[in-house]
Amino acid sequence: MTWQLTKKHNFDAVFDSQKLFRLLLEAISNPTRIVDIKEIADKLFGSYPELLAVAMTLLDNETGFSIYGSDSLSADIAALTLARREAVSAADFIFVCDKSGIQEAIEKAKYGTLAQPHKSATVVIQSDGAQAGSLTLSGPGIAGAVEIPVSQAVKDALACRAAQNYEYPQGIDLIFVSDKGELMAVPRLVKVVE
Repeated sequence: MTWQLTKKHNFDAVFDSQKLFRLLLEAISNPTRIVDIKEIADKLFGSYPELLAVAMTLLDNETGFSIYGSDSLSADIAALTLARREAVSAADFIFVCDKSGIQEAIEKAKYGTLAQPHKSATVVIQSDGAQAGSLTLSGPGIAGAVEIPVSQAVKDALACRAAQNYEYPQGIDLIFVSDKGELMAVPRLVKVVE
């Protein structure tokens, strides 16, 4: 009798992480651009493979994270990245699986200091991808102002972030991932134009 070992995930920790990291950089550098991470996320299993792919790319044993809405995702992230589970107010990365957690996650997220604005959290939000209108964004990485179609999760998160009234250059970075593998980033200095 021979035994054959099978893997639960086919995600390559080196090559797939590098590929996804380049896509994340593209999205962060171009805040209105949507990148496709579906091919990479499909190599992972579970309820939120897109969020898990982002976590496996950005987290390691020196980062802390918090989750809204999925104990199984929390266990998978801890096991696969060795990152620490922390309170929302101390977490470097906050993953929101359920849009009912968006407001609390943003209100409690650390937003850096005036001397160290980079010590802020990144909030990664699962979005259904369904368009619920459009918003006009402006800021670094955007030439002038650009109107883009957005989901309700994006609208809610940006409205909640704006309500925090962070002092420049403080704030939190937002990453939105749909279950179709579409990823969009809105860095802390990009604002909604009213």
